[in-house]
Amino acid sequence: MPIATINPATGETVRTFDALSESDVAARLERAAHAFQQWRVTPVSERAAVVARAGEILEKDKDRFGRLMTLEMGKPLRAAIEEAAKCALACRYYAEHASAFVAPLYVDGDEVQYQPLGAVLAIMPWNFPFWQVIRFAAPALCAGNVGILKHASNVPQCALALEDLFTSAGAPRGVFQTLLIGSDRVDAIIADARIAAVTLTGSEPAGRHVAGTAGKHLKKTVLELGGSDPFVVMPSADIAKAADVAVKARTINNGQSCIAAKRFIVHERVAKKFTDRFVERMRSLRVGDPIQPDTDIGPLATRQIVDDLEKQVAESVRRGARVLTGGKRVSGVGNYFEPTVLTDIPTESPAYRDEMFGPVAALFRARDLDDAIRIANDTSFGLAAAAWTRDQGEVDRFIRDLEAGTVFINGMVASDPRFPFGGVKHSGYGRELGPWGLHEFVNIKTVRRQAAPSGNTE
Repeated sequence: MPIATINPATGETVRTFDALSESDVAARLERAAHAFQQWRVTPVSERAAVVARAGEILEKDKDRFGRLMTLEMGKPLRAAIEEAAKCALACRYYAEHASAFVAPLYVDGDEVQYQPLGAVLAIMPWNFPFWQVIRFAAPALCAGNVGILKHASNVPQCALALEDLFTSAGAPRGVFQTLLIGSDRVDAIIADARIAAVTLTGSEPAGRHVAGTAGKHLKKTVLELGGSDPFVVMPSADIAKAADVAVKARTINNGQSCIAAKRFIVHERVAKKFTDRFVERMRSLRVGDPIQPDTDIGPLATRQIVDDLEKQVAESVRRGARVLTGGKRVSGVGNYFEPTVLTDIPTESPAYRDEMFGPVAALFRARDLDDAIRIANDTSFGLAAAAWTRDQGEVDRFIRDLEAGTVFINGMVASDPRFPFGGVKHSGYGRELGPWGLHEFVNIKTVRRQAAPSGNTE
């Protein structure tokens, strides 16, 4: 993929970039290694102050950052501005709590210290081009690590803006850098001795590859991969509210979110009521120019994503699934796809097994609670899940039995700086956010002090 800004609403190539040369990459890695030696011993209060200033800039310039995100990957402008504001919130959170998160833990006079590892390579996706980076960078920098960003090739201006953000916030040279390179050069960077650890948000195949490469060099990894998140609705739920939230949960970020609800599992007693309202709401969504304030669904990020989604839907229909609304790309200029609902989905179809990265919902009927949990867990992924019920016994079962890193009860799944975020099964491992995210990239060092022997030991 070329390193370029290609407006997904028009297909226009706005700007292209040359990849960094080998010597440029080597210089940046050396700069990171040098910066780490100073940054690691910089008082945590000063490191936190840099992150706090980054948050202030994000809040102040959220409109500008939002327009850049929308230009490069197509999300509605209001959502992009909200993303920048959420990044500011995360920066404030870590700036406020960093000292506590890295403070030694004392145990009977001895202690456990949290010390930074070095340069952390972050391989980040295009779908939340600022948030995915900030949720790694804010805790990593507060902990005393330095950051190397390899962003997706279709959001290069976002990548450069993030480097400039931390520079403008006062980070010393080399503390946070962007590498404009293709994915074919990532293995060599992971292997470089100046890289201490790797974090990746992306597809399952990408996660397997990066984990394998890092494993060869015994480097710590955190992986946040795909999701096929269930959204379960039981008879005691507020069905109208559940259906309305379900539409937002499926179409957030134009449907291109790992934690978007994708499989809607509804008890058969309320299936018709839910389905009628859900389909009506999906059908009424406005697809169009993401800059316009009344747009609900903007373009998908690339033409390839549209092609892949179209093939997944067509193959699912060929195998027996029914289309209740939508089902195809929107003709004309731009990477648009209709909001779509599929039902009667065979287990061997893509809509049942694969992640659908776009505004396509898969609708299932469950006979009872056990059947709903069975369907929800019948996936290789385990990122997040939502369950709607007013029955406390059912709540307890969902919390205990849903195989996911996050479970929301009567609400839409969302990440929050205060809470750990990550998955199980093929959705990856490790956690971001909260103190847990900061502690992923530190050396948790045990320090035990014993009295020196007195007198001459000869």
